[in-house]
Amino acid sequence: MSMPSIDIEPTPRTLRTLALFDLDHTLLDVDSDYLWGEYIVKHNLVDEAQYRTANQKFYNDYIEGRLDATEYNEFVAQFLSSLPMGRLHELREDYIKSEIEPHIRPKAMEVLCQHVEEGHDVVIISATNDFVVSAIAKRFGIEDGNVLSTPLEIKDKRYTGKLTDKPNFKEGKIYHLDKWIGKQQLAGIHFNKTYAYSDSKNDIPLLEWADVAICVSPDAALHAHALSHRWAVEDWSI
Repeated sequence: MSMPSIDIEPTPRTLRTLALFDLDHTLLDVDSDYLWGEYIVKHNLVDEAQYRTANQKFYNDYIEGRLDATEYNEFVAQFLSSLPMGRLHELREDYIKSEIEPHIRPKAMEVLCQHVEEGHDVVIISATNDFVVSAIAKRFGIEDGNVLSTPLEIKDKRYTGKLTDKPNFKEGKIYHLDKWIGKQQLAGIHFNKTYAYSDSKNDIPLLEWADVAICVSPDAALHAHALSHRWAVEDWSI
């Protein structure tokens, strides 16, 4: 005896536009990761000479494209593991007000808001850790569900000093983006046009992934790559 057929309603398919924004030196005119290190040094929360030397080395490695992102993020997370969550949140709020808000690029806010007004899905995608990025993203009106950053492990309401997954850096951004898009597709959301904004050669994989690549006040290597690939180049420093 044949079984009766069952009609299963497919998840409605919604086509949307996605706009991806790097954070450091794109939405901001500073590096939020590096400034967090300088902030905790300035407030005598770590040994100044030891921490600043290490922080500067990691930053130089990032600029030169040879950063070990796992090593660096574990270095940052070691400090986070030394304090209870409530105290960390107090420090982070002061850090954002004093060190980050003055460095939000007006042009960045204008472009991001334009995408929002046009009904596009806006995602901030940063190599910086989620402790820092999630709070900064809220200054741009972007909630946690649309923030992709390097994930730090929390156990028993404290940071452990470890990561829970790959760093959101270089090709790692594509890895985390693919996972995020997979979740959107399960909800019936598909993207038929994608934009990506970044300043850094480290984000060439992300810019190549997007339909429309916009290089924002780019470093020398990305500027040369943009010219050879006929990508848009914009100056957001003014």
